[in-house]
Amino acid sequence: MTYKTVLVHLDQAPRCDVRIQLAAQISQSFGSHLIGAAMTGISRHIFNRGELDLTDPVFSHHRDHLRQHARDVLKHFEQVVASVGVDSLEPRLVDDDAAGGMVLQSRYADLTVLGQFDSAATIPGVMSNLPELVVLGSGRPVLIVPHSGQPAYPLQRLMVAWDGSLSASRAITLALPLLLRANTVDVVVMQTADKNDDAHGDQAGADLALFLARHKIKVNLVERQIKGDHGEALLSIAADLTTNLIVMGGYGHTRFRELVLGGVTRTLLQSMTVPVLMAH
Repeated sequence: MTYKTVLVHLDQAPRCDVRIQLAAQISQSFGSHLIGAAMTGISRHIFNRGELDLTDPVFSHHRDHLRQHARDVLKHFEQVVASVGVDSLEPRLVDDDAAGGMVLQSRYADLTVLGQFDSAATIPGVMSNLPELVVLGSGRPVLIVPHSGQPAYPLQRLMVAWDGSLSASRAITLALPLLLRANTVDVVVMQTADKNDDAHGDQAGADLALFLARHKIKVNLVERQIKGDHGEALLSIAADLTTNLIVMGGYGHTRFRELVLGGVTRTLLQSMTVPVLMAH
């Protein structure tokens, strides 16, 4: 199993280089085609619906200005990737807003790499909930890179956050190419004493550990009784285990004008300390 196409979101964030480097390293190790996508910030629906006069000089000037910014980002992307060395590379300029463009583009990639939203950085055209919109809307695995720290590569120690859910099961399947290359995979099962949950079967995590072991993956089963916030507990366990990447299901759903996320998903997206691979 492998990733044939890796997509990375490009913007003007100060830490964009970090996510580009990680995407390039993954692409290089898998021999993947790497696509860097830069959005203009103008929704594609404006062009499709014919609501504006595209020949209007004011609009044309604004569009050209945004496209030039995107081209500058793409040029920088090529320079960063050149330092890593990737055989198959594609800079892609997309006339769309960040969320709509990345959701659409990611449906044609095996893995999408995004940056965690950084409230301290002002980035034109990037929504604060971009990662969750892409996780919930793409149907593909999304690797989210923290806005602080330097991700390790190769990803030698991975954590699987297992809760027996459909989204977690899907995330594990889509993360198999990375899990297969890890030195150790910690399957973490968090339990609460006051909750009767039979999603794991008779032995929590044992069936999943056996499933992964059949793939020749070295598995370490970690069971923890916890109190309080599950997301914070997960991050604490990740720190204790010196985890390079967390694999988990992205729980939530979208409503009109509203995004509803599960508590663990929300905590990880806000407070992650290592890259997180999510799928919904």
